[in-house]
Amino acid sequence: MKELLFLLLLVTEASSRFNSSWCRQGCDCQGDLKFTICSRARFTHLPSRVPPNTELLDLSDNSISVIHERSFSKNRKLRVLMLQNNNISVVEDGSFSQLEFLQKLDLELQLSHNRLSSLNSQSFLHLDGLQRLNLSCNSIHSIQVRSFSSMSSLRQLHLQDNRLTSLKSGIFSMLRSLEVLNLAGNQIHETEVGVFKPLTSMTLLNLADNQMSTLDFKTFLSIHTYSTHILLEGNPWNCDCDLQRVFRKLRSIQRLFLDDYYNLTCKEPLVLKDYRLMDVDTELCLAETVTVLIITITVVTTVLAAMLMGERKRKKKKKKHWTQQGQISDESDY
Repeated sequence: MKELLFLLLLVTEASSRFNSSWCRQGCDCQGDLKFTICSRARFTHLPSRVPPNTELLDLSDNSISVIHERSFSKNRKLRVLMLQNNNISVVEDGSFSQLEFLQKLDLELQLSHNRLSSLNSQSFLHLDGLQRLNLSCNSIHSIQVRSFSSMSSLRQLHLQDNRLTSLKSGIFSMLRSLEVLNLAGNQIHETEVGVFKPLTSMTLLNLADNQMSTLDFKTFLSIHTYSTHILLEGNPWNCDCDLQRVFRKLRSIQRLFLDDYYNLTCKEPLVLKDYRLMDVDTELCLAETVTVLIITITVVTTVLAAMLMGERKRKKKKKKHWTQQGQISDESDY
């Protein structure tokens, strides 16, 4: 028994020395937990020495600006990678491709509060085990089609507080496991009809605080999950009758839940600014219906009057014609 304990002590000491030799100054390498904490270490580049058995690597709150290709080639056991609150503006193609041999559970990538401006199909290659991706608070204005196509296991995608203006079909393709899509706090004013169709597991779609003034019913009708909660508060809604009809139809779909519908407010027309949509929708359509009815009656009346006048002219012309024919006939008798 004493020999076994002595052997364990030797192994533990050797492991500690091994981890210390790999631990970069400014980092705290907890080999027993497989954690390497390098937060607030004032790094401007990724550390070159990280214990190879590390499963959680915290590089948050530094000044790292570039993630180079093959940056993590010696850390294939990573499960959690935290890079939030840096100055990252460039992620080279294939930067995370070495992580393909990671465990398939609980993998998280934190890239929030950086300076990323665009994503393409090479940004996140081979991250098929990633379950949570945080890209919030960057400057992302462009996402190319299939940027997330390798992330078949992704369950949460956080893109809030970026600079997206539109959502094109195909940017969320292959995300069949995605449950949470957070797009709040962007500048989105346009969404293509099929953009959410691939998201067959989505339970929460957050589109609050964007620039949406109207909705296309088919865009949300294409969501085929069993139950999806949608947040839309804080958009500058144009409260016309068309918008009211769209919301009425959306609320009738049992699998869709508009959780903040009662908080939606109008931006236009000016006469309804800051009114809640639920307080004006009936009156909106009633007023519009009356207006349409009056216009319709006016048009019909005008058309009927024109037809009647035309008929009178036609009869008068016909009568004049027959009168002239009669006079000609009488003259020929003489």
